[in-house]
Amino acid sequence: MRLAIIADVHGNYKALQAVLADIDVMGVDRIISLGDNIGYGPEPEEVVQALLDHRVVSVMGNHELGLVSRSYFNRLNEVARDSLVITHTMLSAESLVWIKELPAVHVCCGARFVHGCPPQSITVYLLAPSDNRVRRIFSSYPEEICFVGHTHDFGMFEQNGLVVSRREVTVERLQLNPHNRYLLLAGSVGQPRDTLNWHAKYMVWDIAEQTVELRDVPYDVLATIRLLDERHFPISNARRLLW
Repeated sequence: MRLAIIADVHGNYKALQAVLADIDVMGVDRIISLGDNIGYGPEPEEVVQALLDHRVVSVMGNHELGLVSRSYFNRLNEVARDSLVITHTMLSAESLVWIKELPAVHVCCGARFVHGCPPQSITVYLLAPSDNRVRRIFSSYPEEICFVGHTHDFGMFEQNGLVVSRREVTVERLQLNPHNRYLLLAGSVGQPRDTLNWHAKYMVWDIAEQTVELRDVPYDVLATIRLLDERHFPISNARRLLW
């Protein structure tokens, strides 16, 4: 069984199209999204419909939460709020229902999938946690592997008994130790914030081989930038796509 794990597409349909084409080549059995499928990007409806067409299982991200919760919407920064207001006008009734019904967490194949932080936080970031916090996080759920999004970056935390370690990862193939536990940050398809490049990022988990391959895929980023301008999204959304 091979699973593709995508995260933070953020309405960037051009990036998603490139990733889906790459997934086809990789021979993946199932695709799981870690949420934030919409927000910031200019083609949210196309993204949601593509996920539905490919039977992607998704959890809720904080930008989906911003669409369905007024109180959380009010906590977002101005750019995120403005982007969600525009996004809402572009989504069909079918897509809005799908978004509203997304769960906070998904568990399958012995792994946990959540947007922000396990066991089930949609909104909490895993940004430079202390070793003690990482231990507490690992103790909060039973699965050996957990995939999270939200940071828009790749990363890996590993637990061996009481010892926890962290590792900066790049576009590579990771061999997992079956005796250890892992917390893996899946990068971002639609708005990467890593220091590698502007390419769309995602992961492929081979359950039998116990490997995780980190992938980066080029796409027509200028087309997305043009659409952001045409559809009057905040200019910072376009600036974040290139580095």
